[in-house]
Amino acid sequence: PLIRATNVFLIFKNNFLCLNVSSIMLQEAKCAYIIIIMAVYWCTEVIPLAVTSLMPVVFFPLLGVQSSKSVCLQYLNDTNMLFVGGLIVAISVEQWNLHKRIALRVLLILGVKPALLMLGFMIVTAFLSMWISNTATTAMMIPIVQAVLDQMDNTEYDVTMMEQATGQTNTVIELEEKNASDPISVHVISNGQVPDDPRSSEEKKMRKRVCKGMTLCVCYAASIGGTATLTGTGPNMVLKGQMNQLYPNNNDIVNFASWFGFAFPNMILMLVLAWLWLQCSFMGLNFKKSWGCGTERTAKEKAAYNVLKAEMKKLGPISYAEFNVLLMFVLLVLLWFSRHPGFVKGWATRLFPEGEKYITDSAPAVFIALLLFILPANKPKFIGWNPSMSDPEQTEEDIKKPFLSAPLLDWNVVQRKMPWSIVLLLGGGFALADASANSGLSAWLGHQMTPLGSIPPWAIATVLSLIIAVFTECTSNVATATLFLPVFSSMAASVKIHPLYVMLPGTLSASFAFMLPVATPPNAIVFSYGHIRVLDMVRSGIVMNIIGVLCVTLAINTWGRPMFELDTFPTWANSTTNQ
Repeated sequence: PLIRATNVFLIFKNNFLCLNVSSIMLQEAKCAYIIIIMAVYWCTEVIPLAVTSLMPVVFFPLLGVQSSKSVCLQYLNDTNMLFVGGLIVAISVEQWNLHKRIALRVLLILGVKPALLMLGFMIVTAFLSMWISNTATTAMMIPIVQAVLDQMDNTEYDVTMMEQATGQTNTVIELEEKNASDPISVHVISNGQVPDDPRSSEEKKMRKRVCKGMTLCVCYAASIGGTATLTGTGPNMVLKGQMNQLYPNNNDIVNFASWFGFAFPNMILMLVLAWLWLQCSFMGLNFKKSWGCGTERTAKEKAAYNVLKAEMKKLGPISYAEFNVLLMFVLLVLLWFSRHPGFVKGWATRLFPEGEKYITDSAPAVFIALLLFILPANKPKFIGWNPSMSDPEQTEEDIKKPFLSAPLLDWNVVQRKMPWSIVLLLGGGFALADASANSGLSAWLGHQMTPLGSIPPWAIATVLSLIIAVFTECTSNVATATLFLPVFSSMAASVKIHPLYVMLPGTLSASFAFMLPVATPPNAIVFSYGHIRVLDMVRSGIVMNIIGVLCVTLAINTWGRPMFELDTFPTWANSTTNQ
């Protein structure tokens, strides 16, 4: 209570101070003051992140920075609607356990050799994180990993006990034959003291290392997979929204297709390197043991395979609802990719006049979300065509059932599972970006950063990526992107480099929260299972951060250059700056 009271006192003190000095501050200073207060609150979490995000609604109008109407419009703009639509589709996938079916099927196909099992967990987790939240993916995958590890452990224990029992029987027979000549040995056996197997301690250590590697791979793959799609994680949406906010004439340069084309290869590269790093760290590079080259399945591997098979059997055959959700999901992805592919005209331009100007990625997302509340979860009942009409009991039961069943998705489920706090957090970030541009704060920051023009752009991007990767370990990923991206935009304008050259690496690096359990919810979920210590996560996470920054630097300087024309300073960025 004392800490809470102190927090409330500090909040009101800062807010009253803000109102007292408003008359003597410039527009840029007023805006900067609110941003600094919000940054402190976001980092320290003295109040919930979503509540801090509502501060612009109150204090920007009171300070005369922006009107209430302008501020409130930012909280449910086009980017937030895209985020909401994508999340509703993700919730439907979770509701019908489609993600679990996909995960188990892929794991059964890849196999249960140690290296392949880890790779399978990482591929499945990364793929699911591209479409549903990283937290939900981790929460679904970790129990599967735990069940597989437990079954492997139990099987190994049973096999070891059988071997020890067999060994002890043989030893007793041999010692009985030497009873007269070796009384000491008889004494040892009669007391039941059997020397410890020197391999047992090594096996226990190896088992612990395997558990650490298998659980860490899930949270790392969830963070990496979320970077591959525009709706995969919050920082990506922050970039999309702030690009539209700061550069309204950017020709929709960041859309679902262009982001996927840039970020998906980077995700694949990071996933492979992360897998190799975890293999080296926790399992070693024994290819014969890890890959099982030229060997038969061990008892542990058979047990793991049986666990996966049993979990798959529990799900039963694919249901009508699962099939419909899968169909809607595939349709949404196709609509996103084909709206504005870039190399040909998309469906928005071909089917609708000036569709490219009016239709964005949020339209198909909300359209599919609407269909999920309409389409039935069970097959419609056509009584007249029912072959069981001769059965009066069956007919009466069918008549009682409604023609259409409940829909695929219910609003109560969406209301319970929707992360509304992230929606408000995004809205607060967009309000800050808009106020920074309109108050002149962005231009002032850009002018202060003009001396950075003497540094090569690739070096600037690399250093900024490292800063973000460290900062995001102790701050929300979305809050980190929200605070830094407007600053990077101003810096790009001042040194005349493409804004995406620094904003893209900064956005991706905001998701590289690998070092601490509190850095991101997937890390916390994995840590709660008790297999790993903080030191284990820090050691692995440092190398993962370095891998991430190196991969992003490679991506932005190779295929990212021609894709976004990063070697030129675009006219849309120049005209916006001049305005």
